Amino acid sequence: MGLTYSYGIYLRPENAARALNKVAQLAPPERRVPPLAVTLPGGERVVLPFTSGFESEPVDCTGKDRVTLDTSLMFPADEAVRAYAEAGGLPVEDGRVRIGYVYLDMYFLPFMSPRYVCLDFWAATSRMSRLFEASGAIREVFTDLAETAGAVCCLFDTGDGAPERVLRGTAPD
Repeated sequence: MGLTYSYGIYLRPENAARALNKVAQLAPPERRVPPLAVTLPGGERVVLPFTSGFESEPVDCTGKDRVTLDTSLMFPADEAVRAYAEAGGLPVEDGRVRIGYVYLDMYFLPFMSPRYVCLDFWAATSRMSRLFEASGAIREVFTDLAETAGAVCCLFDTGDGAPERVLRGTAPD
């Protein structure tokens, strides 16, 4: 099994729609799939340029512990992202690179606390995992997303059982 590095953003459920709308802004400008309607546990609905299970059928998160979205995200082309793009033959578009699928698991589990939702963005390949660790621009995108969404913390996890790295955090109340 390969590397599976991820960024986890922990936030209050009422901030989930705002966070997902911000994630949608990271998508490529042209849409290759029909929009995906996602209904969050509180009933709020967001429409996203992603898929779930590689399909565009509406997703209702009510009563679910986890929902996975298949996202296509673009990141600023810092040195690490440019090297990744060059090695993979990926174009740099307006200073950003579409790095491939980044999976987004949304956890609605009471094991953390029913007061929180986790948006866990994980790399689809070992090469992408190494990019997640090497790129300051990618780290900044996720920490900025956490801040904008009012998250209580943003963690980087290498999936190896070692403690996660806290990249941004506030004391939960």
